[in-house]
Amino acid sequence: MKRQNILTGSQWEEKMGYCRAVKIGNIIEVSGTVAIIDSNTVKADDAYAQTLNILERVAVVLQDLDASMSDVIRTRIFTSDINSFEAVAKAHATFFKDIKPATGFYEVSKLVAPEYLVEIEFSAVLTN
Repeated sequence: MKRQNILTGSQWEEKMGYCRAVKIGNIIEVSGTVAIIDSNTVKADDAYAQTLNILERVAVVLQDLDASMSDVIRTRIFTSDINSFEAVAKAHATFFKDIKPATGFYEVSKLVAPEYLVEIEFSAVLTN
């Protein structure tokens, strides 16, 4: 089976040896993704905006792999503050209310930097 890696040009891809997403056959795995914080629309204290930013960016990654959010079968949501659940859930539902992938919501002591409140991993399967 052919392996397709999606790279974003992030300095960490080379330093760490990873890519944004991998597609092998009909399976797609998307690496843990954090928001792009710009201090205007996505702030370091806004879990809703961070989650929405992640979801919007991953939708583009999936599109680059001839997939869509409707192909997502699982999300794994990590947060440094379990009290952000309502905000994260509201943003998650904007994409997945009708799709309803299996999901997990986990509090961790820290993410890669203190300004990140949410990190999400995605698994997708193409059925066509």
